[in-house]
Amino acid sequence: MINIVLFGKPGAGKGTQAEFLKEKYKLTHISTGDVFRYNLKNDTPLGKEARVYMDAGDLVPDELTTKMLIDEVNKHPETNGILFDGYPRTISQAEALDAFLPTIGSKVAATIALEADDEILVTRLLERGKTSGRIDDQDEDKIRNRYQEYNEKTAPLMGYYKEQGKFYAVNGIGSIQEITERLTAVIDNL
Repeated sequence: MINIVLFGKPGAGKGTQAEFLKEKYKLTHISTGDVFRYNLKNDTPLGKEARVYMDAGDLVPDELTTKMLIDEVNKHPETNGILFDGYPRTISQAEALDAFLPTIGSKVAATIALEADDEILVTRLLERGKTSGRIDDQDEDKIRNRYQEYNEKTAPLMGYYKEQGKFYAVNGIGSIQEITERLTAVIDNL
């Protein structure tokens, strides 16, 4: 079982790249955003709680995010591995993941960060917001707030995973194919 954490700022291309990677490596793609949207759309208790934070452009608290994620992982006991998209986002979440995975006989193999300039990403998200219907992609102030949250809470994950020898940075600017090739080069050498 190979578990890969794919992370980067909102708009970095995690979801797009995850589609290619899950097919190539026969992984189960778990997107925190998709899990949240499912819970929001179905108006679950966890979804109602998450909506308050997301509508404000804030990250959902670690405990709530972890509950949703573990529930989703447990739906796929026969998988070849998980491609985590958007989780973990904090050291606390990473520690929770590191504590949970051994209970199912697994661990994180690598974390790969898609890196890109904030201004390019803001433009990407505003464009996406025109067609996605996502409120958090339609307001530049909310987008920048998400980036500030990322810098404060998620960027420290680089050090956490570097200490474990599991961190890889990949340039997230270029064609989809170029970025996919960069990612697969990392994964093929694990």
